[in-house]
Amino acid sequence: MIGAGHPAFVIAEAGINHNGELDLAFQLVDAAIAAGADAVKFQTFIAAELLTAEAAKADYQKTTTGEQGSQLEMIKRLELSFDDFRKLKTYCDDRGITFLSTPFDITSVDFLRELGLVVFKISSGDLTNHPLLRHVALQKRPVILSTGMSDMDEVREAVTVLHDAGNDDVILLQCVTNYPAAAEDINLKAMLSMQSAFDVNVGYSDHTLGIEVTLAAVALGACVIEKHFTLNKNFAGPDHRASLEPREFKAMVEGIRKVEAALGNGLKVPAASEAGNAAVARRSIVAARDINVGTVITPAELSFKRPGTGLPPRMAEQLLGKTARVNVRAGSLLQLEMFE
Repeated sequence: MIGAGHPAFVIAEAGINHNGELDLAFQLVDAAIAAGADAVKFQTFIAAELLTAEAAKADYQKTTTGEQGSQLEMIKRLELSFDDFRKLKTYCDDRGITFLSTPFDITSVDFLRELGLVVFKISSGDLTNHPLLRHVALQKRPVILSTGMSDMDEVREAVTVLHDAGNDDVILLQCVTNYPAAAEDINLKAMLSMQSAFDVNVGYSDHTLGIEVTLAAVALGACVIEKHFTLNKNFAGPDHRASLEPREFKAMVEGIRKVEAALGNGLKVPAASEAGNAAVARRSIVAARDINVGTVITPAELSFKRPGTGLPPRMAEQLLGKTARVNVRAGSLLQLEMFE
């Protein structure tokens, strides 16, 4: 189950970090399981249907893969076959982790449906690709949609396309499409704005370095966390440097689970673990000086000291004006029966 009231669904975004090698993809699955991910996600595309020969590399891709060559040439080297994905799906099923893959074309959508994909994850780049969104919606499977590079009007249009095609089971992910993204650009509160505007569950797809922003997203109510994942940041390829290595991903998952445990149920009651500390940390009403029989109690007779095993300071008003029935030594914890 994904959504409010359930633990955050953590997706290890293997993406194209398999470098076009099926064996490396299998290793990413194993590492995702060991790191505690709920799902491992790849990217299913036919390069020739995704890019023209003239499509330039993004700046971050030039930084990570060099200036030479087109984006099509780069992506073609990172393409897995449909048969490779069949093997990956079987491998994930056998290992007990959810297999996901983002489709980038109609053919890939149909293939993934036949493969038994349980939820479609759509990339930020296709938020305005209404024909693809419509085709995905018609598959009658839940949709997780990243919203990088978009404004609220574009998100509204995308949600409308999905709804009009008969799919209301949508989760929106706040995202900033930059690799790596700067923390000051993330605008996590936009996640809450989308939740309010569209009455949907929301989550966060993270491209920052480190894990701090993902933990903050969970604290704000993200029900899905997606984070790029690699075996080695120094591998050749466009996305490795902005990804987490296995030990880092495991630390993120552990941090998420701690944050969820810390959020609690919202009821303001003492924790069971602190029950024994009240007597030590709180104060009682104490005789500030010797009090003789017949003394009328004024503030001068009262002080407030630990331990908290006597009358609490909030009852001090009840003692004022009363008369001592017994002699009380300075420093003694006061009791109601001492006065009349």
